[in-house]
Amino acid sequence: VQLQASGGGLVQAGGSLRLSCVVSGNSFSDYGAGWYRQAPGKMREMVAIISRSNSTVYADSVKDRFTISRDNAKNTLYLQMNNLKPEDTAVYYCKTPVSGLSVYWGQGTLVTVSS
Repeated sequence: VQLQASGGGLVQAGGSLRLSCVVSGNSFSDYGAGWYRQAPGKMREMVAIISRSNSTVYADSVKDRFTISRDNAKNTLYLQMNNLKPEDTAVYYCKTPVSGLSVYWGQGTLVTVSS
């Protein structure tokens, strides 16, 4: 299973970015998936997860600003990030499934938000 994340970059506070994660090698539609992030000197944390039935859960810090979605026909996971803040600066990783004995991570994409 391979996950290829993209879409990170440098953006000013208040701006928007959309991350994408293309999944290959499994039946993407059969599994939940999620976005996680790790800021310098901090532990990796959950940002948002989506079930195979499109139920979603968000970290409190990103509620009402970020939206996770999936396109099963394209085997792609998305994270729309609006009203970005400097504290959102981190490397963002996609993962599928959300839990289990075998989980797979993307390589990470860097998001930098300037004040």
